[in-house]
Amino acid sequence: MKVNLQCVNFNVDKGLVEFVEKKLSALDKYYDKIVDAEVYLKVQQTSEKENKLIDVKLNVPGNDFVVKKQCKTFEEGILLAADSLKRQLAKKKEKVREK
Repeated sequence: MKVNLQCVNFNVDKGLVEFVEKKLSALDKYYDKIVDAEVYLKVQQTSEKENKLIDVKLNVPGNDFVVKKQCKTFEEGILLAADSLKRQLAKKKEKVREK
């Protein structure tokens, strides 16, 4: 799966890019028709500790799955987003099987 990563208000390091690609590529196990993923990582300029915004959009034929998370770290947000996407993909697969 191709992962498009865009970062806003900060420079991303190679380790974070590899982490994101690894976690999202694992979603292929749950649904094999995923075309690509668009990931937007943003840092809000606020005094709050949870200032990292993560938006993940999975492009699947017929559907797009979108998850938005706000966390203290990008890694935590990616893990939460991946878990949420796993559940959505499992539901989609069950609906396809029922037809």
